[in-house]
Amino acid sequence: MKLSTAVLVAVAATAVTASPTPEKRANPKGIDISSYQGTVNFNTVKKNGISFVYIKATEGTTYKDPDFSSHYTGATKAGLLRGGYHFAHPDSSSGATQANFFLAHGGGWSKDGITLPGALDIEYNPSGAECYGMSASKMVSWIKDFSDTYHKATGVSPVIYTTTDWWKTCTGNSAAFAKTNPLWIAHYASSIGALPAGWEYTTFWQYADSGPNPGDQDEFNGSLAGLKKYVTLDAYSTLTNTYILTDSRLGEGSDLLMLMRRPSRNTHDSEERR
Repeated sequence: MKLSTAVLVAVAATAVTASPTPEKRANPKGIDISSYQGTVNFNTVKKNGISFVYIKATEGTTYKDPDFSSHYTGATKAGLLRGGYHFAHPDSSSGATQANFFLAHGGGWSKDGITLPGALDIEYNPSGAECYGMSASKMVSWIKDFSDTYHKATGVSPVIYTTTDWWKTCTGNSAAFAKTNPLWIAHYASSIGALPAGWEYTTFWQYADSGPNPGDQDEFNGSLAGLKKYVTLDAYSTLTNTYILTDSRLGEGSDLLMLMRRPSRNTHDSEERR
């Protein structure tokens, strides 16, 4: 999953009249992992400058990552922000069924200040037709079913991890989720590149599939303070119309919250590939 820095929108309709002063700021780095990485020394990872980790929890409706619990506990003990992700198989069951499976096996969210909203990994089919034999309209309906079910259970919308190439091909470049779901874009390059329709920014960027730390290498589009605020709020609240987007120009003390967008054809591994 990948990165980007965004423009903001206010927390309430309280206005900010002055333009923020540009400042250089390091975007918080993260990783995403699964059982493929095996044992991870999270204390070392944290010392290396990692702030957050997404951990594979489930896939389809039959697979539960065997290392999810140990990874999740280890990340928590090391003081990292952490959350789970679900690898979708939209051709095998409904979005609601897979969302409930994810929720039952580690994909939940709570406003505890350390839990990232669950992520839906929707991308290239590891073992068949690229779009799982589904039309663009059916794919959009499936994603909405997953997202709505997750939101109803947790009060927050899941992050959508994808690539711009897959999204254009398999959803018809739908803009239906841009105002409700944070984006996590995968694009292995020196810059994020074009985003799917509707999203002006990405919240997370997966910029490499390997690096100095285990797993895929990620970045949050904002400051560490913004990331810590992000884990406690639904950035794209359909109830309050409060959009919390990220802007690299914001200072640490800004009253505006920050968030981001997503990536392109690089991806998580499905267990079916291994």
